[in-house]
Amino acid sequence: MAPARPVVRWWVVALVLLAIAALAFAVGRFSTFGNAGPVDPGTDSPEAGFSRDMQVHHAQAIAMAMEIYRKTDDDELRVLSYDIATGQAGQRGEMFDWLVQWGLPQSGGPMMQWMSASDAGHDHGVGGDDPLTDEEARIAMGMASDAELDALAAATGQDADCQFLSLMIRHHEGAIPMAEALLELGTDARALQVAQSIKDGQTAEIDAMESMQARLGCTS
Repeated sequence: MAPARPVVRWWVVALVLLAIAALAFAVGRFSTFGNAGPVDPGTDSPEAGFSRDMQVHHAQAIAMAMEIYRKTDDDELRVLSYDIATGQAGQRGEMFDWLVQWGLPQSGGPMMQWMSASDAGHDHGVGGDDPLTDEEARIAMGMASDAELDALAAATGQDADCQFLSLMIRHHEGAIPMAEALLELGTDARALQVAQSIKDGQTAEIDAMESMQARLGCTS
């Protein structure tokens, strides 16, 4: 006669399963202890300041690019202006979304003040006792004045093309130090990627626009 098989009571099985689950939970907790995910940038962070200021900067570039796109007869310039408008519109939307995801307001603090600890900020006079006024910041960022925008809107033909190229080169030259400041000060991986893209892309576009100026016979 075969020996009787031992009866394993249900509560013994339950206790074993509970012990295994508790061990797995403890191992998981231990493996993640001290390895928390990245913290979202705060409202005074370089990422937040960059996102706010670059949205303002991009908005003017988009408006100027669409202005010349509508009326230029130069095919190369039309393609470039379209690329500037669409590319910067996409970046502007992404930076708006960053601030939403981080739970931060779309505006706040003096323009460019976030750059004060960077080499680029020092080069632009940021970081002194008094923050830059909005007008001073716009000049430092290479942005066009209202009078310059009105003149571009009124211009036609080659005059309009040359005005646009001059304004947009200066505009790009103002954006590159902002990107460099974030690359120096920032920590958010996606923001750093976009800053590098802005620096590289706008540097290449400056070269292209200077070639167009030479081809069109624009005077500086």
